Amino acid sequence: MITVELRKLVLRPRIWVNILLLCALPIIVGVFLKTADFAPPPGQGGAFLSAVRGNGLLFPAAALALVLPIFLPLSVAVVAGDSIAGEAVGGTLRYLLIRPVGRTRLLTAKIIALVAFVLLAIACVVVSSLVVGVILFGAGTSAAGGAAAGAATSLSGISLTHTQLTVRLLYSIGYIVVAMIGFGAIGLFLSTLTSSSLGAALGALSILITSAVLQTLDAAAAVRPYLPTDYWLSWVDFFRDPIFWDSIDKGLLLQAGYVAVFFGAAWANLATKDITS
Repeated sequence: MITVELRKLVLRPRIWVNILLLCALPIIVGVFLKTADFAPPPGQGGAFLSAVRGNGLLFPAAALALVLPIFLPLSVAVVAGDSIAGEAVGGTLRYLLIRPVGRTRLLTAKIIALVAFVLLAIACVVVSSLVVGVILFGAGTSAAGGAAAGAATSLSGISLTHTQLTVRLLYSIGYIVVAMIGFGAIGLFLSTLTSSSLGAALGALSILITSAVLQTLDAAAAVRPYLPTDYWLSWVDFFRDPIFWDSIDKGLLLQAGYVAVFFGAAWANLATKDITS
């Protein structure tokens, strides 16, 4: 079942269109940065963009900061919303469950396919932005004071070797994957409530927008630590010295809670639901 879902994932043209659009945004921003006479001031234009002109090795981190707030969650919402509802729309859900698959195995295969999509999308964004970053901005130059050629600088102003930069980028990717799976679990649950893929995706996006708006309101301070988007940007703390683990740990714990609650809710709903399509 898992193999079937993974094969369906990689063979769907719309999956690759989603990934292509995700990769296109950082590339467009990189071209504008290259042609501009100045870099964005620190703290403006997204994380790491002010440092990218001096070292293209930081462009993957800047690319992740660009796609995370809206475009990556949008893609996850579309894929998650289509997980169960798409089978219902296509009339294949009933036939899937007639076979000796089981609803638990079906849901498990769907969420594994969702994880695979998130990993594939992020990997494509990182690799494409790394290639474009090095081509446009180079791999860094020797810094004053004897820093090694190609060394990047952390958000705390500490030089990072290629190995340190790679490790922190991998940590960041892992954190973002967990965050997107937490959000994807919400979309998967909504997908079990309706036979409309679009309806499930729009429901997930409504939750995304509501969470983002509440984050900006002082009146919502009491619920802010529990909003799905609250700790999404905490991956940036991997690029500080020392690493700020407090927000990272809270973010991982929160997303684990979302996965447990909404995957459990999706299973409970699908297990008791009459399948007519």
